[in-house]
Amino acid sequence: MSLPEDGVNLKNQVKTVAPTSSDNPFLPQNETAYRRWREHKLDAYPTAPAAFTVKIKDPRALTSAEAQAISQACRKTNMAIYVSPLRQEDKAIPRRLGEQLGLQRLDSNLLADDDGITSLQTAAEKSQRGYIPYSNKRLLWHTDGYYNKPEAHIRAFILHCVSPAADGGENSLLDHEIAYLLLRDANPDFIRALMAPDAMTIPANTETGAQTRAAVTGPVFSIDARDGSLHMRYTARTRSIEWKQDSLTLQAVRFIENLLAGDSAYVFRQRMAAGQGLVCNNVLHNRTAFSDDVDKGIARLVYRARYYDRIAGTELKKMNGQDLQD
Repeated sequence: MSLPEDGVNLKNQVKTVAPTSSDNPFLPQNETAYRRWREHKLDAYPTAPAAFTVKIKDPRALTSAEAQAISQACRKTNMAIYVSPLRQEDKAIPRRLGEQLGLQRLDSNLLADDDGITSLQTAAEKSQRGYIPYSNKRLLWHTDGYYNKPEAHIRAFILHCVSPAADGGENSLLDHEIAYLLLRDANPDFIRALMAPDAMTIPANTETGAQTRAAVTGPVFSIDARDGSLHMRYTARTRSIEWKQDSLTLQAVRFIENLLAGDSAYVFRQRMAAGQGLVCNNVLHNRTAFSDDVDKGIARLVYRARYYDRIAGTELKKMNGQDLQD
């Protein structure tokens, strides 16, 4: 893959070595490894989006310093907000940005554009079928691709704002590793329940009158066998999920709901302006309702690129240091 002359491909700069089952901090039985990881995770954790915001000249041609700044932010919080001067409608912006960060395997989902990158804007023909991202209604807390099969987990995504709405459209963001940490601190058995292979079921998709996707059952939290990193599947949409009906699972779900409905200092809010974007390892997020001003030609347009890859350099070993594996 060719890169801009001043660009950088982080994927070629790292080697992935997954922690073994005896030292992965995300396994409930590994208390010592978890305590080390927890201390590292919370050390100097950001208190505002400004701490993980990176100014860049052109997302399509990152400088080494810009790429390293994005990677460093994602290693800490699993997300980075970037600010650029670009205002044009150009899908090469998220695509080239992703390539430079090791993101290549696009998820060409059912409603994505032909090139695999989705244009998120109000679209009556889609919103009337129940697809909320294509409406101006609020979008509840979720991780992307929560309905995908395990072999097609969404591990990262990019949102690039071409033009904001006239009003509203703010995102809330929560690092899924922080959600895990808070759940485990409250009750380690919550993690055991949410790692169960039958913890949650996403019903089959029959929006069109025919089944376009079979029901998917799986855990909320799982560990990537390749690099030991944590993955989360979640949605707050009650009509899109069936929880395992046991006491511990339902208690854990209520804990998540209360966390997301509260005023946690770990929840960040950001309303992206034109030229700004979010690159992340599929963190928890939502979006407030918004309104366009058609008369003034103001309409929200955001490009979304979903990936089966994780941002290069943010694997568990790279994120938390050698001490987790020594």
